[in-house]
Amino acid sequence: MNYSNTLFQSFNEETTSLLVSLIETPSLSKEEEKTGDLIADFFEKKNIKTHRKGNNIWASNRYFDPKKPSILLNSHHDTVKPNAGYTKDPFKAIREDGRIYGLGSNDAGGCLVSLIGAFCYFYEREIPYNLILAATAEEEISGKNGIESILNELPELELAIVGEPTLMQMAVAEKGLLVIDATAKGQAGHAAREEGENAIYKALDDLNKIRDYEFKKVSPYLGKTKVTTTIIQAGSQHNVIPDLCKYTLDVRVTDSYTLEEAFAELKNILQAELTPRSLRLNSSKVPEGHKILEVGKTLELETYGSPTLSDQALIPYPSVKIGPGDSARSHTADEFIYIDEIQEGIKGYINLLDQYFQLP
Repeated sequence: MNYSNTLFQSFNEETTSLLVSLIETPSLSKEEEKTGDLIADFFEKKNIKTHRKGNNIWASNRYFDPKKPSILLNSHHDTVKPNAGYTKDPFKAIREDGRIYGLGSNDAGGCLVSLIGAFCYFYEREIPYNLILAATAEEEISGKNGIESILNELPELELAIVGEPTLMQMAVAEKGLLVIDATAKGQAGHAAREEGENAIYKALDDLNKIRDYEFKKVSPYLGKTKVTTTIIQAGSQHNVIPDLCKYTLDVRVTDSYTLEEAFAELKNILQAELTPRSLRLNSSKVPEGHKILEVGKTLELETYGSPTLSDQALIPYPSVKIGPGDSARSHTADEFIYIDEIQEGIKGYINLLDQYFQLP
């Protein structure tokens, strides 16, 4: 596709300005109202009608036709809390050395504004698909008031393109997440006497199994399902045998398992009582033969399976994860994105969509 330098200079300036505003407007998960306002105002100035539910904002291309198949362009405008290592103001968009620093610049502000740029590029054009741009909330906490809350407001989707920092490589599969709370039960007693049953020791038997455990099934694309103990709590007094020991498991589940199957396999080997926090965050993989895989090959995009979670887990349609920026910068102190990455992100998304539109 031939690009107009003037057009792309305009897109780059508009989207970069929007990113600066988003960085300088705090939007921790569940507190995204003001960034939602910013995004809605951006579209209003372009005479693009938006819809809003909670802090989720979405818009469709001008020539939306319910008879056409639909593609979702999705990224989030919430952020994590800034960590203690910041040396720069996390809520100030600071330009240095071709970079924009600030909380959410890389995850996922750069992706979001690049998707918005691509959406605006196609907004007035006659295309064979409907495009829906959704800027959503609560992604960082997988909250129920994010993308999940608006899916029933959208048409059935042929594809979702989820904007996350991937160096514009294309994740065609993603591990799901299962968090399990475990309770090992013993019997209280005095530490000075031979009495009671120490719940810590019972938990220790489980933890040793978990440390070395390998799930039975391996995904050809995502590899092994991985379980990790991340939290442990027990005891309240030095002289009392603890009757409870609680620990938490983080399980990254491949497409070889449903969350229920992975849970059942762990339940079969552990003594503790296990309770899953949620069975919502599923793994995903683009079905073989889907058009987006051919597009990836045509554009010579590197494809891979992602170990990290995104809103893909909540989208019940074929989806890929791709965007400017680098996942290694996410949630780090002095987070940044290169300004050039934003323009390359816009072009990359337009190329991806244009190639997709051309396939039968």
